Amino acid sequence: MLGDLRKLGVRHILLQILNFLTVISSGLMIWKGLGLITNTESPIVVVLSGSMEPAFYRGDLLFLTNPANTPYVVGDITVYNIPGSPIPIVHRVLETHTQNDDPTQQLLLTKGDNNPTDDIGLYNGLKWLERKHVVGKVSGFVPYVGYVTIAMNDFPQLKYALIGGLGLMALIQRE
Repeated sequence: MLGDLRKLGVRHILLQILNFLTVISSGLMIWKGLGLITNTESPIVVVLSGSMEPAFYRGDLLFLTNPANTPYVVGDITVYNIPGSPIPIVHRVLETHTQNDDPTQQLLLTKGDNNPTDDIGLYNGLKWLERKHVVGKVSGFVPYVGYVTIAMNDFPQLKYALIGGLGLMALIQRE
């Protein structure tokens, strides 16, 4: 393998590295562009628990939007972040309250479809979710595609092996 790298030459290897970096930066630009279009910091999330079964199962890939001036209604499935919690939660809106008829001043109460009680215990001392905590509303999903993400988080060695393999393939590829 080292002999193959020597045959390619420094210029070719640098070109492959540049191509690899171009692919990575293109992916990041697409991610940020989707975030701008959907008005959310994370336009795609993976369901990590079974709290929303049977609507969504663990490993489902969710597509989010966050309409700026549209109020959330009872029954909407939202993804929200609680301050101090690194993992977003996917749950259904159970109750809403709008302050001053302004949709940006909306308060929400959520609950997982598969959970016996509402989410007040998850809010870390908050009585209601505020709009600023909501990442977005589910607008579509692809079942089970997110298991790849779950596997890479559960087994970091798999993630490193995959990234290393892709980088090695990019370096030794001749075209």
